[in-house]
Amino acid sequence: MVSNVRAVLAQEVDQVARDVILNRIIASGAIPRRLRNPLMRRVGHDIHPTALINPGTFLGAWTGLTLRERAFVNYNCFLDLGAPITMGKNSGIGYETMLITCGHNVGPEWARIGEPVDSPIVIEDGTWVGARVTVMPGVTIGAGSVVAAGSVVTTNCEPNCLYAGVPAVFKRRLDASDRAQFAAKRP
Repeated sequence: MVSNVRAVLAQEVDQVARDVILNRIIASGAIPRRLRNPLMRRVGHDIHPTALINPGTFLGAWTGLTLRERAFVNYNCFLDLGAPITMGKNSGIGYETMLITCGHNVGPEWARIGEPVDSPIVIEDGTWVGARVTVMPGVTIGAGSVVAAGSVVTTNCEPNCLYAGVPAVFKRRLDASDRAQFAAKRP
């Protein structure tokens, strides 16, 4: 029984330390962006030096986040990290995006929160996930895709496609003309 209490206490202390170190100090706007990456690598995440993580990002674990070259995490995102999250080269997520890797089976009527089921999320190279998007456990968003702001992604997204809605559904394929249209609108 004593070892059980110690294990529970150790888990609680670890969560408090994680929240203070990762989610208060390192995620603080007082920490320069160039310092955030080495600090996150130091605690156990795989963050490329050219990746960018803005302040206010919540990380639910000491390890499990991989950001490749020039990956971008905007302000106030939520990454629960019950399972790994990987963002490819030149990919990004908008303001207040939620990447949720933790889930559970549906239990019996007296306890609908059944057994936990955690599944990784992969955001492939060149993908943009708009503001306030929620990505559910086990989803892979294909390379070069765009997910419209406010969408809820519950299934995998094919490469080079636009997805939108709740739940997010395929809208159309993206091609070179989309790049040309975007470039024409820039000042």
